[in-house]
Amino acid sequence: MGTFIGVDLGWYGKPSGLSAATLIGSELHLRETTRLEDTREILDWIAAQAREDDALVAVDAPLVIPNEKGIRQAERDLNRDFRRFHAGCHPANLGRPFAANVIAFSRLLERAGFRHGAEMKPRQAGRFQIEVHPHAATVSLFGLDRIVKYKRGARDVRARELRRLRTLMQTCLPHLEPALSPMLPPIPRSGNTKPAEDMIDAVLCAFIAAHWWHWTTGRNTVYGSQGEGYIIVPHAPVGLQPFSRPASQRASD
Repeated sequence: MGTFIGVDLGWYGKPSGLSAATLIGSELHLRETTRLEDTREILDWIAAQAREDDALVAVDAPLVIPNEKGIRQAERDLNRDFRRFHAGCHPANLGRPFAANVIAFSRLLERAGFRHGAEMKPRQAGRFQIEVHPHAATVSLFGLDRIVKYKRGARDVRARELRRLRTLMQTCLPHLEPALSPMLPPIPRSGNTKPAEDMIDAVLCAFIAAHWWHWTTGRNTVYGSQGEGYIIVPHAPVGLQPFSRPASQRASD
C-alpha cells in the first residue's frame, strides 16, 4: 500500500482536516497534514497525495446511507459496545441535513477510483475508502473508560482535553503495529482550537486506515455491512487491558 489518508470531513460543508502517511518498513511516516474547505480542493489534495499508487482513505463521516429514516445497523451495533464509553454514533439517515454532503463526497471518491473497502483482505493492493469513528477508536486503542471530551464545553476545557488526546496519540501510537510517531500540531494557548482539532483527528483517521489495511478483521471490527453502511473500529492492542473491552472485539480474537 502506498499512502494512507485521513479525512475528518466537515459534514455540513465546513473545513475538513486532512492527513497523509506512508508506510516505510513497519513504521508510518506522516507526509502532510492540512485543513481545507472546498470539496474540489480536498479531492485534488487526496489525488496529489495518492498519486497513481495504492491508497486507502479513512473518513470520519457516514459514507453509505441507504435508510430513509431511523438509524443504520452499523450505528446500532457500535452503540451497543461503545455508548457506555460516551462514544456512541449520531444517527445517519437520508433525512439528516448532512446526508447529501457526505454521500456526495463518498461518490466523488468512488469516481476517483476509491472503492469501498469494508470487505478487503489484509494488505490488499488497490484504492479504497472506509468509514471510521475516531471516538470509538480512542477507547479501544488507548484503553479509556470514557472518550476524551474535546468537542464540547468551555474553550479552556476543550483545549485541555485536546492536549490530552495529543499526548495519548504521541505516547501510544509509536508502540502499535504499524507504528506511528506523529508530529502533531500544537494546541494554541488562546483563540480557536478547531484547526488543530481537525488536523489531529485526521492523523488518527490516517492511522486507522493503516491499521485496517495491515490487519483488517484480524484486529478490527466492522460494524454493519458494505451494502447497508459500515463503521470500522480497531481492537485494543495485544497486551492492553482496557477498562471494559467490547464483547464483539473479545469474540473476534
